[in-house]
Amino acid sequence: MSSIDIGLLLLRICLGMTMAAHGYGKLFRGGGIAGTAGWFDSIGMRPGRAHAWLAALTEVGAGLLLAIGLLTPFAAAAFVSLMIVAAWTVHRGHGFFVVADGWEYNLVLAVGALSVAVAGSGRLSVDWVIFGGNLLPGWAGFLIAGILSIAAAGGLLGMSFRPNAPQDRLDLQREAA
Repeated sequence: MSSIDIGLLLLRICLGMTMAAHGYGKLFRGGGIAGTAGWFDSIGMRPGRAHAWLAALTEVGAGLLLAIGLLTPFAAAAFVSLMIVAAWTVHRGHGFFVVADGWEYNLVLAVGALSVAVAGSGRLSVDWVIFGGNLLPGWAGFLIAGILSIAAAGGLLGMSFRPNAPQDRLDLQREAA
């Protein structure tokens, strides 16, 4: 075991448990699934209830899988996909910096997960116990996490993201009617 293995463990736990906590929040905090569904509807992710469940369970599942280092490139793909969708639907119009509700945080989490997919989960992981080593590290991990995340996020956004029209467009539509 090396310092790299310990560093990967720390990174996986930090990233994974952060993501799982976000999913837990969607399930059990605030308004729970009903509140999360309303919020998803309000940002244009329809149907909101289906997306609330999908996001919450994916966040918990991908977060826990990354934290323990199981099926790491696939967990990273789900993780990165979540961050692409969040950055696009919620943060893209606010610039880069998180203090202005920008997409900085999404980028850091996504690149962290993608880095773990490339490096592998390390010796202190379930992948190492089950497979006797890192599962598909290097270019394979990068391509799996990269291609799957873009395909999943693109498919989800293409099928479900229907943002509300800006108020001025609504006013123009009312005047024309």
